[in-house]
Amino acid sequence: MNSMHFTSYLGDHAVVVTQVAERQWHALEDDQVVGRGEASRRPDGRIFVSIDSWHGPVFDRLADVMLPLLPKPLYTVVDEADLDLTALWQRAGFTSRRREWEYLVSTDPQITAFDSVLPPEGVRIIPAGAALQAPLGELYHAIRGEVQATIGWDSMPAEVLARPDGTPLLDPLKYVVAAESDGYAGLVRVVPRRRQARIGLIAVRVDLRRRGIGRALLAHVLGSLHGCAVETACAEVDESNAAAMALFEGVGGRRVASNLELVRR
Repeated sequence: MNSMHFTSYLGDHAVVVTQVAERQWHALEDDQVVGRGEASRRPDGRIFVSIDSWHGPVFDRLADVMLPLLPKPLYTVVDEADLDLTALWQRAGFTSRRREWEYLVSTDPQITAFDSVLPPEGVRIIPAGAALQAPLGELYHAIRGEVQATIGWDSMPAEVLARPDGTPLLDPLKYVVAAESDGYAGLVRVVPRRRQARIGLIAVRVDLRRRGIGRALLAHVLGSLHGCAVETACAEVDESNAAAMALFEGVGGRRVASNLELVRR
């Protein structure tokens, strides 16, 4: 593994940056870890990097050692409110690629007014855990292809694990599906938690949009969560996705944070 020594302002001891695994680095001062760097490949094939350090000079040295060893482009995500961390990544050669808003949505039907929302005629909602694996996979591939042809799949917040051959691992327990007589029309991916669930993806096939299917899916999910005593749900929405922002804001969703995806090309 590769090591690099430099003298840190942290004290009288030299700081050593060492590659401890294929895509992991540690910065040590006097045998104490003072920083960590890591790179991971996401299911869409992109490599995301992270550096955890309390001190800017240690961050810089970790970046100097690890980034040249990794294939470009490289990506990272930062809280837009963290100006210091954003500046460190920019100093390492990263620039802003896109912004993602985080919404917080109440599940209370008195707030969402979703208690009276019904699916459009000819559409039924299949609850989480009841969707069939094969048609769910077909719908996922169709939606992914449609998104890729427009704004690009990497603008979506969903992270779907895949087998080594690239086949997505779709867990029906995490998907609520809208279905018509001839197939599945739309889906919501939701990860329930004790007090706050996460909505990772909501999408409807292009030829079936503007019929209220997305609204009906969200109404079902929020109603089910409310029935399980889950008070709120969070969701991340790319700022270019005007339809999704309108959907969440239409039910009283509040923007509570924003994340920046940065890239080094």
